[in-house]
Amino acid sequence: MSVVSVKCTSCRAREAFYFRAYSGEKLCSRCFIESIENKVRATIAKYMMLKFDDRIAVAVSGGKDSVSLLHILARIEKDFPKASLCAITVDEGIESYRDEAIKIASENCKILGVEHHIISFRELYGYTLDEIVEKIRALRDNLTPCSYCGVLRRKALNILAKKVGATKIAVAHNLDDEIQTFMLNIIHGDLARITRAGPTFDEKEGFIPRVKPLCEILEKEVTLYAYLKGIRFQENPCPYAGEALRNDIRNMLNRLEEKHPGTKYTIFRSAEKIREKMKETRIEVNLKPCKTCGEMTVGEICQACKMLQNLSIK
Repeated sequence: MSVVSVKCTSCRAREAFYFRAYSGEKLCSRCFIESIENKVRATIAKYMMLKFDDRIAVAVSGGKDSVSLLHILARIEKDFPKASLCAITVDEGIESYRDEAIKIASENCKILGVEHHIISFRELYGYTLDEIVEKIRALRDNLTPCSYCGVLRRKALNILAKKVGATKIAVAHNLDDEIQTFMLNIIHGDLARITRAGPTFDEKEGFIPRVKPLCEILEKEVTLYAYLKGIRFQENPCPYAGEALRNDIRNMLNRLEEKHPGTKYTIFRSAEKIREKMKETRIEVNLKPCKTCGEMTVGEICQACKMLQNLSIK
């Protein structure tokens, strides 16, 4: 019995290996890679994420998304001689996990000829994430390790980006990340965060604008892109990730997408519409320096410093 090969619906020459269920495309490896890179270019243009002379700091954790984004932006940056690219990494301090990730991030930067800058929780806050988690559990704090890490990591990235003279921070949030965050904000009733989320983060005093060039690409397609390109990345998940509500939302959305292809894109578009409507009634807030660290914030003390104070760490 002979097996009939299926031709790629894009080039119509090579054999297809991947079926894109939400669009009906059957793609060969070369056309799949091109489709991802072209979609990133289109997303950057659609949301006007970058300027021709930007100093772009790519937040590189060592995982599949951030390393893939670094490789793609390194290709794109070659077409813009007035732009420059660097990588910034936060060492949260997670034993038997972070050292490998940082090594992989550094290796990829070396391959691409991209300068690499690292900042650590210990350097900034005096404690590693592991030590913070011990404190959380001893105090029986209701917040998860991810809640602390997210706030402290965002602050660290902004501080390091300013230090290296970046005009934009490129973060590797894929489409799955975006809709998971949207669902989390709905569950928590956090309307303010819904308006602040999205493909771009508006420029505000003291904050380097953030952009998300991978925001319209499925997580599984980013993974496949990295494998096809032979990009080395850290495959082991963060040991604290399983404790987060986000993990349950991820599993739910994956089941929906498998049963109803295109669901994730539908949620993403719905989130965009809701965000635009909410922005019409959004009240702008005035930022001022945090009384503890000097970083800009809406209140007297920034969220990161509040968390550390609550733990009696700082």
